[in-house]
Amino acid sequence: MTDALKNARRIVVKVGSTLVTNEGRGVDAEAIGTWCRQMAALAAQGREVVMVSSGAIAEGMKRLGWSSRPKEIHELQAAAAVGQMGLAQIYETQLRTYGMGSAQVLLTHADLADRERYLNARSTLLTLLRLNVVPVINENDTVVTDEIKFGDNDTLGALVANLIEADALVILTDQKGLYSADPRKDPNAEFIHEARAGTPELERMAGGAGSNLGRGGMITKILAAKRAARSGASTVIAWGREPDVLIRLAAGESIGTALTASTAKTTARKQWMADHLQMRGAVTVDDGAVAKLRDGGKSLLPIGIVSVAGEFLRGDVIAVRNAAGAEVARGLANYSASEARLIARHPSTDFERLLGFTGEPEMIHRDNLILS
Repeated sequence: MTDALKNARRIVVKVGSTLVTNEGRGVDAEAIGTWCRQMAALAAQGREVVMVSSGAIAEGMKRLGWSSRPKEIHELQAAAAVGQMGLAQIYETQLRTYGMGSAQVLLTHADLADRERYLNARSTLLTLLRLNVVPVINENDTVVTDEIKFGDNDTLGALVANLIEADALVILTDQKGLYSADPRKDPNAEFIHEARAGTPELERMAGGAGSNLGRGGMITKILAAKRAARSGASTVIAWGREPDVLIRLAAGESIGTALTASTAKTTARKQWMADHLQMRGAVTVDDGAVAKLRDGGKSLLPIGIVSVAGEFLRGDVIAVRNAAGAEVARGLANYSASEARLIARHPSTDFERLLGFTGEPEMIHRDNLILS
């Protein structure tokens, strides 16, 4: 596990409400500044970091003068709307201090379940990372319903790790890591230094939620690690106030509980695409495009498309066929069938004239394509 984090190029960091808001007393600028300093240090090493931060509702409660978490959905949504202002402001200020840009990104689980919105979110996040901007992601609690009652940002952190193909997910919490039983109730509980993500025994070990601010607890972290492992990302659960925790983890130091993925990242993503996505249409490509896909691992460009079959939308899975009609690959389409028909046999410089806008240069990006 130390090697997995030491070699991680893209890392998702999730911090919980209790840490972000200093036990509910409002946004903890000093703590956030500490994590921002460490993220800037990781960026200087050539790593890409995404922050998934809780705390909007807790900060909103403080600004509204509420001492306990409300139960009414509209009140929770109001608290989130108020608190999100302060949360975004402090991250922006702290990251700028260390020479980093920041961007607020609000997502819901539905955004990542819909393939078109999935691709849009993925493209935006990857663009921000290329621009040396740290995306600060939170659940869009002002519009969600079930998630605000039962959801948690641990799950969101895992979904983001899947979305951007992160190498590792680091969940910072107010506990040292995972124990064999709830240490608050069982003095004989043993600390778990390392385990395989998705092991059923882990879920039995996990305790309940630790505060009335967040909605998670260790069980949500175990399930998040299991979800992240499906795309090949390993997870570390560690105490958020451990000195230089992110820098030390990235250096290979063993801190907290490491839950390792059993499948390599590339293999896991290809398996996910092959097993769970139903094809909606197909494109036929010329011999040159086939050669580039098979021999060079290139993306599929519209200029290599000869014809388009079926009616599909952006984000749908389509087959890539050769002139004889045999499937050579499949992947997520960046353009709908109607758009693909317009840009087929054209370079990307023609897209704005043909479509009225300029999107991705690829019909299917190589990261979203698997060979048959």
